[in-house]
Amino acid sequence: MLVKILAVLLIAVAVCSTPSNAQKKKESLLSEKVSQMMDWASKRAIIRLNGDKFKKFVRAPPRNYSVIIMFTALQPQRQCGVCRQADEEFQILASSWRYSSAFTNRIFFAIVDFDEGSDVFQMLNMNSAPTFINFPAKGKPKRADTYELQVRGFGAEQLARWVADRTDVHIRLIRPPNYAGPLMLGLLLAFIGSLAYLRRNNLEFLFNKNVWAFSALCLVLIMTSGQMWNHIRGPPYAHKNPNTGQVSYIHGSSQAQFVAETHIVLIFNAAVTLGMVLLHEAATSDLEIGKRKIMCIAGIGLVVLFFSWLLSVFRAKYHGYPYSFLFG
Repeated sequence: MLVKILAVLLIAVAVCSTPSNAQKKKESLLSEKVSQMMDWASKRAIIRLNGDKFKKFVRAPPRNYSVIIMFTALQPQRQCGVCRQADEEFQILASSWRYSSAFTNRIFFAIVDFDEGSDVFQMLNMNSAPTFINFPAKGKPKRADTYELQVRGFGAEQLARWVADRTDVHIRLIRPPNYAGPLMLGLLLAFIGSLAYLRRNNLEFLFNKNVWAFSALCLVLIMTSGQMWNHIRGPPYAHKNPNTGQVSYIHGSSQAQFVAETHIVLIFNAAVTLGMVLLHEAATSDLEIGKRKIMCIAGIGLVVLFFSWLLSVFRAKYHGYPYSFLFG
């Protein structure tokens, strides 16, 4: 009887101690992972992960931290210009967090390069780069945890807002100083000042309406083509399909655009404007009738051709647009 009682007591102790040991083992493993991630983060703002590290520190439990990962292809043979631009913005975001006074082990920033972790790309059925995914501290990534690069662009400001939305961690960006803008502005002002000084005895050009009209027209063309949107959102120049190698210069959505698309629209708008100017000059100038006819034909050709192409771009982005126009 005594033996049975002792056996029952031993079983009870074993059962009670097992969860405790398992919990301690889990906490020990978690502490080890956090310590390792903090050690890597202390050396480099963005942690480089391969397949084994990704499985151990991102996919495998336990984990009480979020990991923001950029999946990319930075090797020169991949010829991914967008990846390099996105990497620069991601570096700014990660460095701003790493050297912030609010830095904690709540989130880490990491990178998986295709040539170092192709198995990770296969594991996630990923066939494009760059791609940003948030792996939350609990559960699997949801649809909103994949950053909409084509819509938002890869600017550090947009990435920071997305990180705040997904992790509730607000990062104050610290950009390195960029002297290109002030330098260009200084050179422009110096050029204008030098021109005004050289023409100081004859400043009639400042009152020339054609000069001001041309300047205003250039500003309008720049703004209507979407340059301000590019400055705010920081979209990629173009998109190259990694499977087919086909390069797209026109974004397929009305909610986004590429930088190349901006340049194309600017050229089309400028050509249509030039056609309008030629038509006006053909109707009002005192030139010979033959030259005026040439100007008229050229103006009509520019307006019809380039406005048709503009309409084609419009239809490509607004798929419900039902009308067509010549080459559209």
